[in-house]
Amino acid sequence: MKLSKAEEQLMEFIWQQKKVFLKDLIDCYPDPKPAKTTVSTLLKRMQDKGCVGYTLFGNSRQYYPLIKKGDYFSKHVKGIVKNFFENSTFQFASFFTRTSNMTTSELEELKKIIDQEINKKK
Repeated sequence: MKLSKAEEQLMEFIWQQKKVFLKDLIDCYPDPKPAKTTVSTLLKRMQDKGCVGYTLFGNSRQYYPLIKKGDYFSKHVKGIVKNFFENSTFQFASFFTRTSNMTTSELEELKKIIDQEINKKK
């Protein structure tokens, strides 16, 4: 499933809050805040995509995520690797480390993670 930029922004608020009512979601936005109907429309689309569920409390809906943030972004990174890097995680990692302006300490931390993964696979 693919979310629009507006849906991703709203999903980020839902992931942060875990369980949240519509009025509280609107409060998460900076000024000028979107209309209630706009956010409601986005939520309906996200429900149809299987990303968001809700529990009824009287006439109010408390929304919650049906997908984990890590799972959503992992799927999209895999799509980027497939579509732009010939399905090669090596090409993607090489490109990322060369073009991301990582600091020496960040590269060293990444190296530690890679070394740990290498040791797991031995």
